Amino acid sequence: MTVAPVQFRKQMPLPIADDPRWALILARDKGADGQFWYSVSTTGVYCRPSCPSRTANPKNVQLHDCLASARATGFRPCRRCNPDGPSVEAGNATLVAKACRIIEASEEEPSLEQLAEAVGLSPGYFHRVFKAATGLTPKSYAAEFRARKVREGLVSCNSVTEAMYDAGFNSSGRFYEKSTGMLGMTPSRYRAGGANEEVRFAVGQSFLGPILVASSRKGVVAVLLGDDAEELVRDLQDRFPKARLIGADHDYEAMVARVVGFVEAPEIGLDLPLDIRGTAFQQRVWQALQDIPAGSTVCYAEIAQRIGAPNAVRAVAGACAANNIAVAIPCHRVIRNDGSTSGYAWGVERKRALLDREASRAT
Repeated sequence: MTVAPVQFRKQMPLPIADDPRWALILARDKGADGQFWYSVSTTGVYCRPSCPSRTANPKNVQLHDCLASARATGFRPCRRCNPDGPSVEAGNATLVAKACRIIEASEEEPSLEQLAEAVGLSPGYFHRVFKAATGLTPKSYAAEFRARKVREGLVSCNSVTEAMYDAGFNSSGRFYEKSTGMLGMTPSRYRAGGANEEVRFAVGQSFLGPILVASSRKGVVAVLLGDDAEELVRDLQDRFPKARLIGADHDYEAMVARVVGFVEAPEIGLDLPLDIRGTAFQQRVWQALQDIPAGSTVCYAEIAQRIGAPNAVRAVAGACAANNIAVAIPCHRVIRNDGSTSGYAWGVERKRALLDREASRAT
């Protein structure tokens, strides 16, 4: 008996549109860069997965496991994503870092045109990539750097005048005009460590436990949550070590009642004067948080998009963690990309409780 030879059918390659890597190309996933490349027959180029060019028809695309395979097609490297070298994003990050060093080394604030020329980009494009990389415009970055120099100088210099000149101010009038806004108080008071600044406070009770609200003359500087009222007061003392804390103020207790009322019934809203103290970037993040309605949540990446800094997701998370004004600046409404509840300065359980109450009241 003759046995016929077994015929092995050659396995057909998976259609490009069904290949998992195609989804990464559609998403322009930067994490896939270096893992594979793709070429497009109609344009005669090969690209990295994150290439920002218009999406090609998958029928005209070939996937490559290595750069040598992509080069073997005879096509040219894409000029937009530079698949043979560092990505455009990495190159721009280097240029932005160079611009930051120029800003920090300059006595006078460089103009947008001067900075763009120094790094070899057009002013408009440079402005966009700088903001995407740092979360700030070049002008805001320069202002924030100067504010940091003012703060450091007032602590380390022998006088306010010396700190003024060290920060690049040539006019005392301009210095005092700008510095009070930077510091939340006069330069001399900041230099004294906030000595004699009056901070009124009171403690109330909510379903979350004790809640402390504190205000300067300008507005609310802290809303603290915790398990023990005395610990909250000590926490406030640590945050404002040289301020004069004023408690047991019957009139101020009405402020605490407003905050407690909002925690219990978030649908009523909360409109308080706030004394927000933070960097320019932090303040932009905190403003974006205040725009999230009760009952809604967003992810850190979405906040980064809203403030025009899509690459600053980690910095956004850091700004949320640095928030001292719980509830009024609702950092509890920011969650992870996968929908899970992330860390919260006042405990993840409180964050879940706040979100659950807001969601139930919104329905």
